[in-house]
Amino acid sequence: MDIRIRQEESNDADQVRAILRAAFSSQTESKLVDALRENGKAVISLIAVNSDQVLGHILFSPVSTTPPSEAKGVGLVPIAVHPNYQWQGIGSGLIRQGLRLCQELGYDYCVVLGDPKYYRRFGFEKASPFGIRNEYGVDEEFMTI
Repeated sequence: MDIRIRQEESNDADQVRAILRAAFSSQTESKLVDALRENGKAVISLIAVNSDQVLGHILFSPVSTTPPSEAKGVGLVPIAVHPNYQWQGIGSGLIRQGLRLCQELGYDYCVVLGDPKYYRRFGFEKASPFGIRNEYGVDEEFMTI
């Protein structure tokens, strides 16, 4: 399968929404992505495609931290791969490409709320030792790179 990662375009929105709805049990993530796009908060939005079929999506948006910092950060939320194409490296490719673009755009750090076993593979570490807290009341699952 020939998978290419590229910037999301406006005509991809329906397929991205379908991927998010297939990958997650609720519509929360698809509504979040729509809201971030509508509010101009989608700093990086990438898709993985095979021909014209969208197989995966990742989005990064600006974050503010507690305590406030002059460092420029983004949050990775969400990443989704269609269930029929999971475990084929598509999500990993999206994360690596997205993090590389974040660096190129001058972001100092990225935070994510997710499975530590999964995100540690990409260099994420628990955020609290760096003084970065979150509003979700979690510690192990809130990570930074």
